[in-house]
Amino acid sequence: MSVDTPILKVGGAGSPDSDLIKNTTTKDFMRDVIEASRETPVLVDFWAPWCGPCRQLTPILEKAVRAAKGAVKLVKLNIDDHPQIPGQMGVQSIPAVFAFQDGRPVDGFMGALPESRINAFIARLIGDDAGDIAADLEAAEAALAAGDVNTAAQMFGEVLQSDRENAQALAGLAKCYIKTGELARAEQTLALVPPAKAESAPVASARAALELQRKAPSAGDIESLRAKLAADPKDPQARFDLALALNTKGDHSGAVDELLILVAKNRTWDDDAARKQLVQLFDAWGPSDPATIMGRQRLSSLLFA
Repeated sequence: MSVDTPILKVGGAGSPDSDLIKNTTTKDFMRDVIEASRETPVLVDFWAPWCGPCRQLTPILEKAVRAAKGAVKLVKLNIDDHPQIPGQMGVQSIPAVFAFQDGRPVDGFMGALPESRINAFIARLIGDDAGDIAADLEAAEAALAAGDVNTAAQMFGEVLQSDRENAQALAGLAKCYIKTGELARAEQTLALVPPAKAESAPVASARAALELQRKAPSAGDIESLRAKLAADPKDPQARFDLALALNTKGDHSGAVDELLILVAKNRTWDDDAARKQLVQLFDAWGPSDPATIMGRQRLSSLLFA
């Protein structure tokens, strides 16, 4: 649904959303926002019909407000029709969202944030610590997967400020250090994981990633290894090293391909090293990585055909 056809207009005054999500005007801002926020926190979405990011953000805000089940409300103000309030508040770009509580603005953000960040923002506003942490972890993992290591590290750190023994946050922060080559700091971070959580999936994944990164310098150059294999396709060490080098460069599928060739052609080489290395890769990448899913299926087919 586009921003210029809000839910309030579709459902009318009797809509289930009419008390949670509404449009306001300069005249009604005091009633809809200032006074209403003395009872329930209110998000104010400053938008305009010409704003593309606004059209992305508003449906996410509406979904999150509905999910909060009355713990927060959303009020939308078209700045083209009603410029006075955003002008007084110093709004210079949109989308802009301000949170009001007890009659005053208490928090806010600019730009079209992803759904996980919106959920975390609302969780903080309404004091839902468990929801806040879960949403922050989800957003941090997404940032890490997208290669935004700085954002991911910051968000994992924020979680640890409120829950210093959170295993997922410690593992995630360790992976951030691994990505930047700070292996000693990664190891120090993993050492902070409580013993009871040391074997949890996120921690096992981080430990596997750390071990893989330590192997990486000895793997060699990809092109040199390809040339070595071209000269002797039966060289198991060259193929094994090539798999490690491909993984270091982010080519998960390529690493799987090379190790599966070793499993198929030389299963007993170096005490089943290729299969063991595949398992470690799967641990490091995590169960939802496409290469893990594909690799496990292909390995099972080889082992149990």
